[in-house]
Amino acid sequence: SPPSLSHTSALRDSLNTTASALATGPVTCLSWTSDGYALASGFARGYALWSTYGRLGSWSGDKSDAFEDHFMEGVRACFFAQGDAELVVLCPPPQLFVIPFAKSAVTACHAPDNTKNAFLQTDDRVLVYRGADQPDMSVINPESDVWQHIKIPAAYIASQYPLRYAVISSDARLIAVAGRRGLTHYNALSGRWRLFEEERDEEALRVCGGMVWWGSVLVVGCEVEGEYQLRLFSRDKPLSLADTLEIVPLDSAPLVLSVFDSSLLVYTADNTFHHFLIRSTRSGGPRLRVCGSIGFEGVVQDPRRVRGLSWLVPKSQQRFGDPADDLNVATIIFLISGRLVLLRPRRAAHEEVKYDLQILADRVEFYWTHLRGIGTLENSLWAWDGAKIRVWLDALTIEKVRVDAKRDAYETVRESVAMPLDFYPLAVLMDKGIIVGVDQETSLRRSLDFALFRIITTTHLFLHHVLRVHLDRSQAREAVLFASHYQQLVYFPHALEMLLHEVLEDEADSVAASSSSPSALAPPPGQGGLLARVIDFLDHFDDCLQVVVNCARKTEVTRWELLFRIAGKPRELFEKCIASGFFKVAASYLLVLHNLEPVEQSSKDTVRLLKVAMEAGEWTLCRELLRFLYSLDRTGQILRTALSESTSASSSSPYSPPPSPSLPLSSSDASSTTFSDAVRPSTCVRFGD
Repeated sequence: SPPSLSHTSALRDSLNTTASALATGPVTCLSWTSDGYALASGFARGYALWSTYGRLGSWSGDKSDAFEDHFMEGVRACFFAQGDAELVVLCPPPQLFVIPFAKSAVTACHAPDNTKNAFLQTDDRVLVYRGADQPDMSVINPESDVWQHIKIPAAYIASQYPLRYAVISSDARLIAVAGRRGLTHYNALSGRWRLFEEERDEEALRVCGGMVWWGSVLVVGCEVEGEYQLRLFSRDKPLSLADTLEIVPLDSAPLVLSVFDSSLLVYTADNTFHHFLIRSTRSGGPRLRVCGSIGFEGVVQDPRRVRGLSWLVPKSQQRFGDPADDLNVATIIFLISGRLVLLRPRRAAHEEVKYDLQILADRVEFYWTHLRGIGTLENSLWAWDGAKIRVWLDALTIEKVRVDAKRDAYETVRESVAMPLDFYPLAVLMDKGIIVGVDQETSLRRSLDFALFRIITTTHLFLHHVLRVHLDRSQAREAVLFASHYQQLVYFPHALEMLLHEVLEDEADSVAASSSSPSALAPPPGQGGLLARVIDFLDHFDDCLQVVVNCARKTEVTRWELLFRIAGKPRELFEKCIASGFFKVAASYLLVLHNLEPVEQSSKDTVRLLKVAMEAGEWTLCRELLRFLYSLDRTGQILRTALSESTSASSSSPYSPPPSPSLPLSSSDASSTTFSDAVRPSTCVRFGD
């Protein structure tokens, strides 16, 4: 078929800017990596690097100052070196530069554990993300040191450069890399690499199709003396061909390997899908048992275009079925030339298994499957298309779609959730509710005549996206159960706040678009729609009062009528906070009441809160309340009256607290409130991720 336009990559669009200073000039050269995962573009005044479907990874514009890194000012020609980890550029006045890059290990080996862990490789080392083992706040702090740099033995690189594959185990403790010939593996517990003991063994083995870890056993697709094989190596035994645990011959070259529980999936160049079971024998060594194979000649035109392979096994089969029969009931997932394909088994009595094909998405760079997620995230499917992450919740229940013969025979299936990202994702930390990725930061300093490049770790909360799907579908019970799994996270209230904020903004904009009358922002009673369901959902959590007032303070005042018509009047919520002992949250509501009621009433409420705060020993809050009172009346009259009334009701003073004034506070009362600028907000203040 003739080529068709896939997409357009423009630097201005990627940077979302119209700045006139961004003048790169015409394109001078283009170069793809050998695996097709990155495209380098040289400009007359700069360069840029994009992922397959247009995510900008690195770029430079015109630099007016004297600069020794001339590739930042313009590129005449470029190409990627072997291994795709270095870009060689020719710049004026004729100079050659070699620019190193770090790439995701998924580009070479789309193994499940590589997608589960954030794992990067360069030309001489691998980078392992260790943030999943750190406290919650360290995970979301971009300044945290969460990457472990592991240098690959120089002796192996010197003889087997470039590196072709890198794989990591499920617990991120075992790593294996393979270059031109042979392989080497690493144990994070001992901090040591294990190399082949004999050079002839290393030269005899060439890894093809990748590698996967199964416990402490490394499964390798390889070619040895012209024969294609699967070989099993133990982490604890010497690395040699003689110490191979098992050898399974293959009729054709292995292209993709995946491990799910005890099942090994292998796709070979003759268009055959193989299923093996990995079992430990009585002697202690693992063995591969052939369970079956299926040819996909009518489904996959070119086997070498298969980039990823996985499957989803129904829960009933996992619990009660024989693992050897999984192939007959499993839903198979392929990533073929950027197209995410789902194959559903269909089998009548005593007949061979047939498959119904569904195309989930086009232009997919890579994907994840989560077999043991929380709630509807179990058996969920996540895909990155260069701009957003698309999620199909419980992919086993995706409904069939009609066939469209005029297009491409099948319709794509719309995702459940779409999450636009401004960075490149690497992994999903399911237990922490975040997506982890990286972005590049380029530092230019006047004191230096060269550029400094740094990898920035970035995260994105996905909890509010999934919760909104449930509430959109009126699945309140599922939403509460899902949220309860993440309730212990320190940033859980922030996720709830983001949910409320986004729904409030969307509903307010929708109502405003349907009517030009300002009063239209208040929906008719009983017709709150999604916003009402969100408020009902928030009532299940102690952080509800804090979430509502935080959202109110960070959005336009014109939205307040809509929010408080459904959430409750601010006065009622203020009283509820005082009755519940959430004094700091009550202080936040004072700012809202200050914008809705006369100053005299605000001062009375403040004095009242000051009294109970003094009785509770909340001295920091008392100081903030006094500052707030002074901001209401710079003459100090209100402040003097408040102090007089407060001191008459309490023998303690906020300026001379008793030795142990603090009382334990509720978890929902954990954030501080500042009153130094108690003015009526006139602009919209939004919060990001």
